[in-house]
Amino acid sequence: MTNTVAVLGANGFIGCRTVELLYLSGWANVRPIVRRPDAFASLSRFAIDAMLADARDIQALTAAFAGCQYVVHAVAGDTRTIVDAIEPVYRAAAAAGVLRLVYLSSASVHGQSPAPGTDEMSALHGDQPIEYNNAKVHAERHLGQLSRDGAVQVVVLRPGIVFGPRSSWTGGFADELINGSAYLVDGGRGICNSAYVDNVIQAIKLAIEVPEASGRTYLIGDREEISWADLCRPIAEALGFDLTAISASAPLSFAPSWKQRLKESQGYRRLVRSLPRPVRSGLKAGFAEWQKAGQNATGTIMGPAILVSQERALLHQCRTKLPWRKAEHELGYQPAVSFEEACRRSVGWLTFAGYPTCRNGAGER
Repeated sequence: MTNTVAVLGANGFIGCRTVELLYLSGWANVRPIVRRPDAFASLSRFAIDAMLADARDIQALTAAFAGCQYVVHAVAGDTRTIVDAIEPVYRAAAAAGVLRLVYLSSASVHGQSPAPGTDEMSALHGDQPIEYNNAKVHAERHLGQLSRDGAVQVVVLRPGIVFGPRSSWTGGFADELINGSAYLVDGGRGICNSAYVDNVIQAIKLAIEVPEASGRTYLIGDREEISWADLCRPIAEALGFDLTAISASAPLSFAPSWKQRLKESQGYRRLVRSLPRPVRSGLKAGFAEWQKAGQNATGTIMGPAILVSQERALLHQCRTKLPWRKAEHELGYQPAVSFEEACRRSVGWLTFAGYPTCRNGAGER
């Protein structure tokens, strides 16, 4: 593979790993595209040139895509960014003569707890209780409408819970264990539709190179059927925690808190960003202390520390393993990394990143 692949959102979890694997494997000439110069810091160790472009700036994107045959759209962000970036990216790709656009959507378009039998042909709904799901649904629909002009080939990938080194499902859960806010609804017995990050990138490669993929959508996941407890247990054991101590019950209803409503507003984000860094750090530390207040001396989480979100409750009670048969049959997709190996790599990264992991995984530090 000698064509040039632009990776939009190269500073994010999936985007960054995509650049790493493409570059290290020599599979393609890769061009990371980031919004700010400092976002390129983690990739600056490679001999590659990055381009600066906001995902909503058609002119900047067109310049960044120049000479690229393929674009991987891996931009993360709030719900507004997810929707607003679709048209500028597509228009810029068309203007730059890009052949194919691979869009990283999410299996969440089917909900956190999809119905049995759900697959790529299942109807999507834009009125779900989780706004992230609705944003991805609207983004996919808009991209489908735009691509009817045939200017750029489009492939949509819907990975499940993408985890691995540097992911929020790995480092984020470790942080929650340490600060006392971790929980698993009903012990985490529900199905986790996991997708190890390197397996997702294998699907990205196939979506780029398989001609028949144009205009199609694929669910992507790991081979094994696992539970949420299976995903979280290696992290807990590495840090010396007992998963049975953090089981929680889902509330009967989920009225959005004032904090959730504020977080979803542009005004809240602008306010926080406008504060001096020491003030932002103080707010973060104060919230962490408040969370710790609900943890007793034995490490059992109590009272205000358990803030069960609707999203987590739905995820942890999922009863459906989403299929990736279509990707297997049409792309030749096969998850190359087993779940066991993925967990080993994730825990290894926790140790590398400085988390207080146990030497033998059984509580000895």
